[in-house]
Amino acid sequence: MTTACSGALAQTPLSTYVDSNGFIDVQKLTCAQLAGTYQEDADALTSWYSGWYNGLAKKHYLDLRKGKVVEHEVIQYCKANPDKLIIEAIAVVFKDERAKLGIRMKAD
Repeated sequence: MTTACSGALAQTPLSTYVDSNGFIDVQKLTCAQLAGTYQEDADALTSWYSGWYNGLAKKHYLDLRKGKVVEHEVIQYCKANPDKLIIEAIAVVFKDERAKLGIRMKAD
């Protein structure tokens, strides 16, 4: 008899991380939590982060193509670095994207 074994791990919905008030503290979510959730939850979360960062930068537009590329890069980074916070992963990916484009940040 032959037994098939799947290497797939169970996915965890983001709703698991909701507090008693119905909120998720997005500054505490780890890469493992992002990589271990359902794709639609990851999409929703990365869209939220995109809006957050664009709001901080006072940008009022969406580059859908670039957003998908950055989302993929963040998820790949998170899979390789599960102990990092998602906000740390985003900072790394954004820094790499700026470097590719030759964008330099002002010193504080």
